[in-house]
Amino acid sequence: MACLSPSQLQKFREDGFLVLEGFLSEDECVAMQQRIGELVANMDIPLHCRTIFSTQEEQLKILEHRDYFWNSGDKVRFFFEKGVFDEKGNFLVPPEKSINKIGHVNPHQDATFLYTEPLGRLLGIWMALEDATLDNGCLWFIPGSHTGGVSRRLIRDPGSSEPVTSFLGSEPARDNSLFVPTPVRRGALILIHGEVVHKSEKNLSDRSRHAYTFHLMETWDTVWSPENWLQPTAELPFPPLYS
Repeated sequence: MACLSPSQLQKFREDGFLVLEGFLSEDECVAMQQRIGELVANMDIPLHCRTIFSTQEEQLKILEHRDYFWNSGDKVRFFFEKGVFDEKGNFLVPPEKSINKIGHVNPHQDATFLYTEPLGRLLGIWMALEDATLDNGCLWFIPGSHTGGVSRRLIRDPGSSEPVTSFLGSEPARDNSLFVPTPVRRGALILIHGEVVHKSEKNLSDRSRHAYTFHLMETWDTVWSPENWLQPTAELPFPPLYS
């Protein structure tokens, strides 16, 4: 099994993220893109579930009564870019151009939405299935921003029988000049510390920027917050990589 070198591990600890070029082969990228195409081609989404994706509070208020979002942890769900639907929910662009997420634009920390106790046990895995450039929405990071903890959390509202979310705390003002762009080639993998601040700008190019991402949690002496919006289910508990 390949391991990080001491210098790579040190860079991750200092910056809160690490780029590993050439992690996926060309064939693996193609196969994953083909699967994305199949999912989008066969998606059947009721009009009331045509939901945009945003990490901003005003957009999450739109989502909070939507079972489609609330129970997406063990299902394939589709979340769309802003402006891709008319007032009746009909597509204004080809469906394959409308997707934001299956199953990021604003600055955020992953631990805001996926909180663990203690902090520092969450790792994001982001794999580029196409070249991610300045033009089509590469990731941007504030290096070293993973050392300050989390000032805001998205939680389930324990006082409501409806699927309602709310924020605890507030997002601090961020100096945009601190963000560093991180363009990568197809097949690259980026390791993302759960507390590092990152974003991706809106893709205004004529090229897509497919990526596959998921999160890992160290379970040893770690508690997955029962207040997190995403919870394991009896049908699909969080699968362990090691036992």
